[in-house]
Amino acid sequence: MGAPDGSELESRLALIAACQQMNALGINQGNAGNISVRHGDTMLISPSATPYHLIEPDMVAAMPVAGEYGAWQGTRKPSTEWRFHLDIMRARPEVNAIVHTHATFATTLAIARRNIEACHYMIAAFGGADVRCAPYATFGTKELSAHALTALDGRMGCLLANHGMIVLGETLDRAMWRAVELETIARQYYHALLLGNPHILSAAEIDAAMAQFAFYGLHDDA
Repeated sequence: MGAPDGSELESRLALIAACQQMNALGINQGNAGNISVRHGDTMLISPSATPYHLIEPDMVAAMPVAGEYGAWQGTRKPSTEWRFHLDIMRARPEVNAIVHTHATFATTLAIARRNIEACHYMIAAFGGADVRCAPYATFGTKELSAHALTALDGRMGCLLANHGMIVLGETLDRAMWRAVELETIARQYYHALLLGNPHILSAAEIDAAMAQFAFYGLHDDA
């Protein structure tokens, strides 16, 4: 990992912009949360304990995806959650961006240790009929990473008990889109639970929605 080239600088700037955007969107607050993106054989990840409006490109840590575990370069240490970011990147080659936030409603359900059931068809954007809540483990630990990987099996998002959410993306834009959608579904499900007995979509209804999502965002060349 040498000095960043132009395309890597663009990736670093996009990561910083996304960190700032997740707070502006209200899906995170303060210095909580973190973001990583894949750049070739490298994972770029937001630095530890640094206010997002103060992050400069050289503060974004670079970690080899397949090299020495935990090795990094940069002027700031990587986020304390680098383990689950790196483990997900290693296990899921189709994932090119990971967003972790402490969004209010997602975290509220995670505190209650509830899976998010198929209360809305947009749950299909996460790969199945629910978004699982991973068991609790101390932040930054290998145990938390293992729990997250299990909860993310076959999924593009999960909750972390008493902690927050993780969402995955084929691109950084898709990961940010899923983060907003997951917090929206969490808010809807929370309020439906307050009303009592929310209606949950059937497996067939979610399968139909997932089939539609195969073409979501694609346009005919016309």
